[in-house]
Amino acid sequence: MTFRVDRPLTDYEQGLLDNIEEHDWSCTSVIDPEAEEPSFSYSIGLTSTLESPEFIVFGLPASLMHAMLSEIVRQLRDGLSVEDGSRVSGLLAGFDCVVRAVHPDNIVRDYLNSAIWYWNHTDHEGVPPVFQIVWPGAKDGLLPWDEGCSDIVREMQPPLWLPAAGHA
Repeated sequence: MTFRVDRPLTDYEQGLLDNIEEHDWSCTSVIDPEAEEPSFSYSIGLTSTLESPEFIVFGLPASLMHAMLSEIVRQLRDGLSVEDGSRVSGLLAGFDCVVRAVHPDNIVRDYLNSAIWYWNHTDHEGVPPVFQIVWPGAKDGLLPWDEGCSDIVREMQPPLWLPAAGHA
């Protein structure tokens, strides 16, 4: 992988690169208890190190979202291949999650700033491929698109797989 930048890296950027070199990826979590939007965590570097899309997950505690991303990275190293709609076990105890391809309209800096930064400095242009990890409700196992799914499960996971106008 060639990483190119025309200025000195910030400590944060260097930390990302160090994590990617040491662990094949880095994780950024955006947590603001006062924000109306749900918290989220996403991967950086998988596009280069594992030739995989990046992943984003919303609405859970940061430590759990990081653990989910760590587990999907482990599974990718072990040969997991995902496509839009794939069910993935082992991310949440007792439930499968579903990965959905994020619509290009939603691969934006508000959600994926560092992943976009990394992608555009590794001989790519535009935006990286990204999948959203979608989790079910703990009480009923229903996913946001299932009839009867609780409002909180829907509200905590913006449907980035839809065009931007589809979830505004």
